[in-house]
Amino acid sequence: MTKFQHKINFCFVFANILILIIRLTPAYGVNPQKDVTGILGAFDEELAIIQTKLTDTQTHTIMGMKFISGSLEERSVVVALTGIGKVNAAMTTTLLLDHFKPREVIFTGIAGGINPDLRPGDMVIAERIAHHDLGNIHADGFKAQGVANPADGKRNPVFFPCDAALVTLAINLRENIELAPIQRETGEYQPKLIKGTVLTGDVFVASKAKKESLWREFQADAVEMEGAAVAQVCYQQKVPFVVIRCLSDTADESAAQDLRQFYKTAAANAAKLTITLVRELEQKSGKETSAKMEPIGIEPTTYWLQTSRSPI
Repeated sequence: MTKFQHKINFCFVFANILILIIRLTPAYGVNPQKDVTGILGAFDEELAIIQTKLTDTQTHTIMGMKFISGSLEERSVVVALTGIGKVNAAMTTTLLLDHFKPREVIFTGIAGGINPDLRPGDMVIAERIAHHDLGNIHADGFKAQGVANPADGKRNPVFFPCDAALVTLAINLRENIELAPIQRETGEYQPKLIKGTVLTGDVFVASKAKKESLWREFQADAVEMEGAAVAQVCYQQKVPFVVIRCLSDTADESAAQDLRQFYKTAAANAAKLTITLVRELEQKSGKETSAKMEPIGIEPTTYWLQTSRSPI
């Protein structure tokens, strides 16, 4: 064998070792052998309660954004504050997916009510979610329309469907979870939990006319400023997601006043439901793992070949 062939063989072996090292390197301190759930929220208050429940935490700063990994109800999670608005939400979601490889993403927080049958305190588990300010404006008015996915050129739907299994798991919690009541001048109100349609736009809606318009055009239950951006990134990257919103106001002229009055209770209820959902996910995952337990000594790279999401 010539000296040149020796060099070629060495480079080949080295390249394969390097690939194996990359494949086995955990993403930013999370255990690659465990399912990871990403949890996002726009306000500190929405995530503070969840963060106090975390154990074994590590803080990671990526492009100036802070991500906290740890354990919640025995499940590996990564929690991050997106800030307000669609661009902030999309940026944070992209970093989350790229660096931590979550199995699913939960967005949690408050929203304004659009459905006239809903009141502050009620909770909406999004079955579908849409941008209410993305589309075309013609002489006869506005028409919502999705944009093309730059990865494959296919046009996104107007309504992004949340993961059906996550929606079912979340809505079934209403039989077992006790949400904090809303204190109103007329007395105590016990919130209800429904599944429905959520809208997203880069505006805070505090107008009865706009609220009625969104109800007519979309038959929506709630409106907020981040969810559809998170949904679009997850949809395009084929990562399951769900959006959980607790109403802090009714998106009309009293929205700012209602927000101040009901914000803390609404955020606490959204956090409580999210924590309970994470517990259910871990229990469900534990049952599946027990049923599919692999023998010790499995080939190191086999794990990644058996999962739907690779670490690289």
